[in-house]
Order: sequence, then C-alpha cells, then structure tokens
Amino acid sequence: MSREGVFWGWGEPGAGPSLPGHAATFLRAELGVEGAVVSRPVGLEGVRLRAPALPGGVRERLTGIVGTGGVRDDAAARAGRCRGKSYLDLLRQRAGDCEDAPDAVVAPADAREVQQVIAACSEEGVAVVPYGGGTSVVGGLEPLRGRFGALISLDLGRVEGLLDLDERSRTAWLGAGTRLPEADQALGRRGCTLGHTPQSYEWASVGGCVATRSAGQTSGARGRIEDNVVALRCATPAGELATLPVPATAAGPSLKELVIGSEGTLGAITSVALRVFPRPSARRYEGWFVHSFGEGADALRQLVQAGLAPDVARLSDEAETRMAFALAGTGGVAAEAGRGLLRLRGIASLRVSPASPGAGGCVLICGWEGDADAIARRRAPAARLLRRAGAIAGGRGPGRAWLASRYAGPHLRDDLLDRGVLVETLETAASWSNLERLRAAVTRALEGALAAPLVVCHVSHAYATGASLYFTVLAAQDRTDPFAQWRGAKRVATDAIVAAGGTITHHHAVGTDHAPWLSEEVGPLGHDLLRVLRERCDPAGIMNPGKLVAAV
Repeated sequence: MSREGVFWGWGEPGAGPSLPGHAATFLRAELGVEGAVVSRPVGLEGVRLRAPALPGGVRERLTGIVGTGGVRDDAAARAGRCRGKSYLDLLRQRAGDCEDAPDAVVAPADAREVQQVIAACSEEGVAVVPYGGGTSVVGGLEPLRGRFGALISLDLGRVEGLLDLDERSRTAWLGAGTRLPEADQALGRRGCTLGHTPQSYEWASVGGCVATRSAGQTSGARGRIEDNVVALRCATPAGELATLPVPATAAGPSLKELVIGSEGTLGAITSVALRVFPRPSARRYEGWFVHSFGEGADALRQLVQAGLAPDVARLSDEAETRMAFALAGTGGVAAEAGRGLLRLRGIASLRVSPASPGAGGCVLICGWEGDADAIARRRAPAARLLRRAGAIAGGRGPGRAWLASRYAGPHLRDDLLDRGVLVETLETAASWSNLERLRAAVTRALEGALAAPLVVCHVSHAYATGASLYFTVLAAQDRTDPFAQWRGAKRVATDAIVAAGGTITHHHAVGTDHAPWLSEEVGPLGHDLLRVLRERCDPAGIMNPGKLVAAV
C-alpha cells in the first residue's frame, strides 16, 4: 500500500521544517494571534470511525482479487485515506472526525487487479475513490457515498515503478501509483528526470498528477503534466481505455485529454507514458527585485513573449515579499534577499531592506537548469531584458534559499494550525491584460469576507498569453465555526474569480470545492458532455461520487 504519513497533516512525524521562533511576533502583529500552541491533533486512539459497512461477501470477493494483505479496514488505513490535505480536510482530521472514512482500503498489485476491483465494485454497488498520494486540496478525496451503502479507497501505491524507458524517444512508462521522488530516483539512474516538481512533490503520485492536470514549478520550460503525457491506460467500469504512445495524431478528439483532469470520475489511471528530460548537470537560481507587482508582471510577460523565460519564474507581490522578510529572520529567501540588496547601490526607491522589510517592492525568483554553457547562453539575454524592464539583480543567495525551501509550505501549515491560524491557498489564471484586475478583485473579496486577514499572492506560472495567480490567506481562526469561516471566504473569492474572468482553477483541479462553478466555466453544453462521458465509462456512477460533475 501507499507510504504512510500522519493522518492529520503533511508528511511523516517530525519531518520537514517548522516555524522560526520569532514567528509569534509576526502573527501577533499581523493577525492578532498570540502565536502560542492552542491545539494539537488527536492521536489515532482519538479518531472517531463508524463500523465498516462493506458487506462480508464483497470483502471476500475483493480479497480473492488482491489477496488478504491487500484489503484493510483498520483505523490507521481508513483514517489515513479519509480525505486530502485542504484546510477543511485537516480541521476534521485533526479533530479525529473520520466517521465517513472509507469502509476498506483495497490495494491492487497491478493494472489487471485494478480493473477487476473496479468491475467487482460496479457489480456490487460499492463506491470507489482512487487514491494516489493523497495530496488533493480541493476535496478530491472526500468519501462521498451518494446512494451507495459502502465505499472503498482504491489505493494505487502498489501499482508503481518504472515499467519501461525508451531512451532514444525520451519516453518512460510509469505505474500510476509511483511517487514523484521515486520516479526521479529510478529515472536518475538512467540519466533522466521527469522534471515535474509541484509543491506536493514529496508525496504526489504520477497518476494523481495526470488526473488533476498538475503544474510543476519548472513547467515554464518543461510544460505542465498534460504537455508531457504521451499515452496512458485507465481502468474504467466499462473496460480499459488505452491510447497509443505516438508523438501526435489527427485521429479525432484526443481521448487521452478526456482522461487527463478527470479526477478519478471515469476510472483509475493505471500507467502513464511521459516525456522525460536529461538530468540537469547544473542549476542557477537567483533573485531579482522590482518596484511593484505590476512592473514585475510586465517583465515576466516580456520574457515569455520573447522566448526568454527561465525554467522557474516566481514573482511575489508586495505583501508576500513583506511576509517573507518578516518570517525569514536570519535565514531563507528574504534574509538572503536583504543581504543581496545591501550589496547593491542606488536602489533606495525600492524601499526593501532588512530594516524596513518588504515595505515596498517585490522579489522575483528566476531559475535555469541544464548544462552550465546552455544556462549561460539562456540567462544572458533574459538578464538584459530584466534590467531594461527596471529589475535589479540580487545575486544567487535568494534563489538558493528558495530552492532549499520550495516544499516547506505544507509542513509550516501544520505549525500554523497548532497556533489557531486559518491558513489556506487558492489559485487562478487570466490573460496579461486582466491579471491585475483579477488579483485586486480576489484580494478585496477575501479581505471583505474575513476579519483582518493577510492576503498574499504570487505568479507561479507564466505563459505567452497570461499567468497564474496563487493566493495564500492567513487569519485568526474562528474558534466557534472555522468551517463556516473559510467556506464563506472561499465562496466569495471564487465568485470574484468568475466575475473577473479568471479560471476557477489553474492547477489544483475541481474536486468538490470548485464543482458548483464548473458549469459557469465550461458552459451548459460542456457540462452535459462531461456528464455523458462519465455515464458511458461508469454506468453505475461508482467512481469518485460527487467530484467534478455529479454522479449519474
């Protein structure tokens, strides 16, 4: 089965970074939160679980497919696959509220067993929630039974590994349950890499990334996950859907595109052929500084449209830059940025310094990967363009610090929850012409829905026609009803996104959180087409009920 992490938070016990000691000062000043620990997650013994509702005959049938060890209904297995990792998910998990947990966790060993398990559940009327790395932050793993009396978590952790590598074609077949670090470790022995690094990298699975249209931090150069899917195989209740591993085809609408982003509602992806890349021999990450978010966004636009975009381009707005300085202390991106700025001359107008951290100005992280000569050739014209656009080079320190901490966010969130902080993220994307309007609209919506929140934003992905916006929200948690507090804020923020012409999700997927707005994005006919597709692949409606579009 899948690698085990804590059921109430991110990662393994004791793993990952923690908030610095001086964070309490920042939390007190910004949010009115004292910063002391006010709650702890319950232990496994405190978890509330209903008795498993899987009928004995069904359990025996599933055990006959996957073996005795492949079916579990103990508390650790059920609680650990109860939900994903959104703020609302973690509130319930930390409180031990797992009464709706899957009735059993079923872990097939290969694609054949996956197909057999899904067929058996379809015949027996048992709902199925595919489980990869468990990193959904939009309710994608919510155990919604709908009209079904029982539900299983289909754990794909054993359907893993590098199945084949065509080095000449730079194509790798990987089991869908393969975690991204394990995929890169196997490919690295052959001089290759996936080059796909979302913030959930430590736990995300290959199949999960494909099922949710994931975007990695280096997608600017290597593409989002859908850009690199050559072929796939998906077990559905109606049979297997498989596509050819060819570079391109004109044989009608793309069937693989129907599966990419389907979020387990059609079936379970069992293997994926992905384009891979040579393992980089060198990296150069560095910081640049701009007067304003608007100036930085325009510099990014020029870079991308000139074909000069770095592999990573991450622009923090003024509020996020200020927060980074305040929390960094003597280390991290902001501290390195401050030291870099002290080495510069004639930049007082930026108003960013360790003495006045983040009072104005923004940090832009740029990163290049490859061989050293290629990096130098690519960086030189990009640096010239950035300087012409008004950016100031801050050296490699900020870039190295960002690279070292780029997966820290989910770990730090656990610490913030201990301290009574509402902390959540949301993301969207829009055209360059509409980007600043969208950012302002979402910020206003969140600030109006929450009491004295801190709303920060960064561009995480830039394209020729526009860019993404990634918001982080912090506020004092409403101890009476924290669920209603965030649901109300998320609702008005998503309404603002739709009204301002942004997408409801750039890379987090739809899940349950965004499903109410899907028809506004794709239109009534588009929504109906998705429903018909689901009905054809899953006539009984067992696959991940309540996600993306409502089950038939």
